[in-house]
Amino acid sequence: MRRSALLMPLAMLAVPALPILAPSFTATAAQPANADAAFSALSAAYIDNVARLSPVYGTQLGDHRFDDKLPDISAAGRAAQVAFDRKMLADLAKIDIKALSRDNQVDALLLKNALEYDLWDIEVLKSWSWNAQSYNDVAGSALYTLAARDFAPWPQRLKAATARMEALPAFLLESRKRLIAAKVPEIYATTVSRQNSGIVDIAESMLAPHADELAPADKARFDAALAKLKSAVADQQVWLDKTLAPAAKGDFRLGTRLYDQKMRFALMSTMNRTELKAKAEKAATDARAEMYALAQQVLAGKPGAPPLPAQPTQAQRMAAIEAALELSYAQRPNRDGVMDKAKATLASATEFVRAKDLISLPAARVQIITMPKFQQGVAVAYCDSPGPLDKGQDTFYAISPIPDGWSDEQATSFLREYNDYMIHDLSIHEAMPGHWLQIDHSNQDKSMLRAVLSSGPFVEGWAVYAEGMMADAGYMNGDPLFKLTVLKMRLRSITNTLLDIGIHTEGMSREAAMELMTKGAFQQEREASGKWVRAQLSSTQLLSYFSGYEEHMEMRAEAKRRWGASFTLKRYNDAVLSHGSPPARFVRQLVLDLPIG
Repeated sequence: MRRSALLMPLAMLAVPALPILAPSFTATAAQPANADAAFSALSAAYIDNVARLSPVYGTQLGDHRFDDKLPDISAAGRAAQVAFDRKMLADLAKIDIKALSRDNQVDALLLKNALEYDLWDIEVLKSWSWNAQSYNDVAGSALYTLAARDFAPWPQRLKAATARMEALPAFLLESRKRLIAAKVPEIYATTVSRQNSGIVDIAESMLAPHADELAPADKARFDAALAKLKSAVADQQVWLDKTLAPAAKGDFRLGTRLYDQKMRFALMSTMNRTELKAKAEKAATDARAEMYALAQQVLAGKPGAPPLPAQPTQAQRMAAIEAALELSYAQRPNRDGVMDKAKATLASATEFVRAKDLISLPAARVQIITMPKFQQGVAVAYCDSPGPLDKGQDTFYAISPIPDGWSDEQATSFLREYNDYMIHDLSIHEAMPGHWLQIDHSNQDKSMLRAVLSSGPFVEGWAVYAEGMMADAGYMNGDPLFKLTVLKMRLRSITNTLLDIGIHTEGMSREAAMELMTKGAFQQEREASGKWVRAQLSSTQLLSYFSGYEEHMEMRAEAKRRWGASFTLKRYNDAVLSHGSPPARFVRQLVLDLPIG
C-alpha cells in the first residue's frame, strides 16, 4: 500500500480522504486561444493552488511555500474549495479536449474526474461530517511531513513545525465541531482514539531532539508550542473517549448507491460493480487451481501428506493447499525480527531485478522504517515516496510493529502470515520492483498534474503485477513455496474486492468476512481481523489491487500481440512506467498509440 492512499486530500487523489482547505485561492489564468496553451495555463493554476488549499499535502508534494500553515476545515473553508472546484470545471469546459495533445487529453480527463469527485465527496458523501480518522491523519502528517525528510535545514523545518503546532489546538477543536457524532461510525472513533497520541509522539521523538539547533527565542517558542500541543492532544483524547466514542452510531457501510458512485470516480474504469465481482469470483477459482497444482508439487512423496488426486473435491483442494502453506509458515522470523528480514529481502529483490534487467532501476534511495504510531492500525506496511517536487529525497518503506499488547499466540498468528516468503513478497510489493520503483518512475514524468492526480488502481495494480513478474522470472530460484505465496497474495487481492463489495453493498457480517478470508483465502486470524478493520475504515480502495492487476495483465497481453518478436519485458515495463500513474486504460492508449478516451 502506498502511504498517499492514507493521506492525500480529495481533489488531489483518486481515493478521497478529507477536504483540506484554505479560505482563498488564486484565480485561474486567462485562457489563451490555443487549446494546449489554455490547458497548460489551467493546469499551472491548479498546481499552484494545491498547497494553498492543502498545505499539508503541499509539503508532501515538495511545495514548501506553506509549510507553516494548516488547512481551514471550517464551513468557510469547504465553501472556498467548492468555489475553486466549480471555477476550474467551468474553465475546463471552455477547452476543446479533442484539440489537445494526446498527453493533455489524458490530463484533462483526470482533472475533470478529480474535481467532480471532490465536489461529490463534499456535497453528497459529506465525509467531513463523519470521517474522524481523516482529521487525525492531517494533524499527524502536518508534523511528520516536516520531520521525515531533509528537504531543508532543521531550523527552517522546526520553525514551520512550531507554527503548525501552535495552530493544531484550534484545528483539533474545529474537527470536534465539524464531526456529527451520530454519523461517525464507531470503528472510526475507536481507531482514532488509539492513534491520537501519535501526534505528540512525532513532535517529541522526531522534532524535539533537534530543537537545540534553534536560536534561543525560537527554541522557547517551540517548547511553548509543544506544551500546548500536548495539552490539546490530551483534551482531544478525553473527547474521543468520553464524548465521541459513546455517541458514535454511524453506519460504516456505504450502501449500493453511494458505493457505485464512488467506485466510478475512484477507479475510472469501464467495469461496473457487478462485472468486477464476477471477474473476481472467477479469478479466485483460477488462483486456487494454480495453488493446488503447486501443492501437488511440494507435497509429493512427503509423509502424512493429504490426498492429491488429479480431480480433487473442493475439500481435498483446500486441505492440500493448507498443508503446502504450512511448509512456508514454519519459516518465519522471531517476534522482533521482521524489520531485519525486510531489509534482507529488499536487498535480495533489488539484486535480482538488476541481474535480470527486468526494468530500469529507481533513482531515489529507500529506507525501511517503523511505521509512525499515528498511521498504525490500518495497514501492515506502506510505501511513502517523496513528492515529485522533492528531488533527491528518500523513499520510506514503513512496517507496522507487532503491538506490545499482543499475546504470544496473536504474534505467532501474525508471523505465520508474515513468514519469510511473505516478507519477500511484501518487499517486492512495497518496494522493488513495486511501489518504490514505480512511483520513482512516475515522479520523473513531465506532467506535474498527472503526478498529483495519480491512479490508485494503476499504482496498486502494478505492485501486484510486480509480484507475479518476479515469480515468473524465477525469483528465489523458482522455489514453489514462493510461487505459492505469490498466488496466496494474489488471492488476497481478489478477496479484497469481494470483501469490499460484500461489506459495503451486501451487508456482509464480520463472521462471513472472516470465513471468506481465513477459509477461502488462507489468511491467518490476525491478518484477517486487521483487514476487517481496514475494510470498515475505507471503501473502494481495496478494489484497486485486483482491478488494477487485471488491467495491467490485459495491457501486457495486448502489447505482446501487437509488438510480436520485438516485445521484451524491459521494453514493455519501461514504456508503461514512462507515462506517470494515470489509470491503466489511458496508459494503454498512450503506449499502444490508440485514440484517447
